[in-house]
Amino acid sequence: MQAHADLSSKLSALQKRLQYAFSDSRLLAQALTHRSFSADHNERLEFLGDSVLNLAVASLLYAQLSELPEGDLSRVRANLVKQETLHQLAVTLGLPDLLRLGEGEAKSGGYKRPSILADALEAVIGAVFLDGGFARADELVRRLFKDVEINARMQAIGKDPKTELQEWLQGRKMNLPIYRVVGTQGAAHKQTFDVECEIVEYRRAERGIGGSRRAGEQAAAAAMLAFVKTL
Repeated sequence: MQAHADLSSKLSALQKRLQYAFSDSRLLAQALTHRSFSADHNERLEFLGDSVLNLAVASLLYAQLSELPEGDLSRVRANLVKQETLHQLAVTLGLPDLLRLGEGEAKSGGYKRPSILADALEAVIGAVFLDGGFARADELVRRLFKDVEINARMQAIGKDPKTELQEWLQGRKMNLPIYRVVGTQGAAHKQTFDVECEIVEYRRAERGIGGSRRAGEQAAAAAMLAFVKTL
């Protein structure tokens, strides 16, 4: 009973930091739940939040960096939504103290793991979207990034494989790649993700493995890049 009261108090404090009050606080609790803790974990919310975050940041950049062409905007966005940036924002919000992790993941330092914290922040954004709609999620994203320096020079930073592949396809008027997690291996606190990257027009899929879904997607994108550059 006491544990439930403590969690409720912590979630209330987080909502104040988010400047958003949930109609259904269970969504917020789920967003902070790792797969090692419960079957009712945050991965679906993370999937949703990733798309909401990308759209919200794209809208923000479209307004703030009106002089930049599409490719440069994509690189700036990639730098803003990368794991390192999201990890820092999650720490600022106090998410490490709120994560619900299984015993093995907790003992191995999961509360500090950048991939877990970045995923949890995306899940929180997804939860706000489900609870209050895109406008409220967009407002949250803008608050999160209000102290992050955003400028045109960010596009000069090297491209990651996903960004490079996206630009390659867009330059040829092709559809964006489709990423799917096709398998996971290992214990919950030491999982590897087997990810598939598909280009529909080529009827081709390449796979990559990483210690997080993000890392797996980047590895799969790198494999696909190696293929398309032989064409």
